[in-house]
Amino acid sequence: MEAELVALAASGATTLVQQMATDGWAAVRRRMAALLARRRGAEEEAEAEVERELDQARADVVAAQQDGDEDVAEGMAMVWKARLRRVLAEDPDAAAELRRLLDEVAPQQQAQATVRDVHNTLSGSASGVVVQAGVISGGIHGIPPGGPQPR
Repeated sequence: MEAELVALAASGATTLVQQMATDGWAAVRRRMAALLARRRGAEEEAEAEVERELDQARADVVAAQQDGDEDVAEGMAMVWKARLRRVLAEDPDAAAELRRLLDEVAPQQQAQATVRDVHNTLSGSASGVVVQAGVISGGIHGIPPGGPQPR
């Protein structure tokens, strides 16, 4: 599969999981279910089955967020990425449909994004690396005192 479609599947899965905890979920759910179900045949039954799967995934993501468990959302994104990759590999028209969906959701995501002002004050002497970010995901490791210094 070409890199562009792999990236599209990843973007679609990430957006899908992000939307699970927003007010726009119902519209994204309906469109994503239609996209995935159409490739199975028997559209109405398949679409209802995919909607049930999406609802269960949403329940898992929302419960995990309430428990402070970010790993569930990451795992869920990987699952949906694999499904989207299969769909994109089987149906060339699916890529255009997924791009349209992402283009429509992107402005909503940007409007929902929180803008934060961060102000830092440093007094005295200090050395080392400083990372300032709104959201940090993954392992953050510091340099132990007396350890190698960045160049």
